[in-house]
Amino acid sequence: MTEKEKMLAGELYNPTDPELVKARHRARLLFHKFNVLSELHLEERQKTLYQIFENAGENLFVEPPFHCDYGSNIKAGKNLFMNFNCCILDVAEVTFGDNCMIGPHVQIYTATHPLEFKARNSGKELAKPVTIGNNVWIGGNAVICPGVVLGNNVVVAAGAVVTKSFPDDVVIGGNPAKIIKTINNL
Repeated sequence: MTEKEKMLAGELYNPTDPELVKARHRARLLFHKFNVLSELHLEERQKTLYQIFENAGENLFVEPPFHCDYGSNIKAGKNLFMNFNCCILDVAEVTFGDNCMIGPHVQIYTATHPLEFKARNSGKELAKPVTIGNNVWIGGNAVICPGVVLGNNVVVAAGAVVTKSFPDDVVIGGNPAKIIKTINNL
């Protein structure tokens, strides 16, 4: 397997692999361009955004600044809104359903490291995908950790640290996040 294939499969991989370095560099050039384009260049900014999010549906809107590792590992349904200063470490796939709203300073991490120090000190990394359902609202300063799956219609309270998966129709919050209430979406 290539290092990229290992990375996407959730296995230990070498992040200094030339193919991966090149892909991260491409993303950095694109999000830098996106972040510095002014309101006077909205069409070019939106075009650049769709170059970063190669797999995004219609009505993608992101407030700059935005940062990510690759961009190509982010899959987005229609009507995704991300507020200012979001960061997605998309070493593994990050999937958004339709109609998601992401608050300012939200961090979504797929990247992780081995717990054992010898393996961690080797420089190898691994990742776990993150999946966010339809109609999800993530409040400002929330952190979504590797491997989390959020069901449909979930509301994540501001400042929550989400370390595990949650089902449909719940409000979650806290550190670590827990269910605060169930939402009646009938």
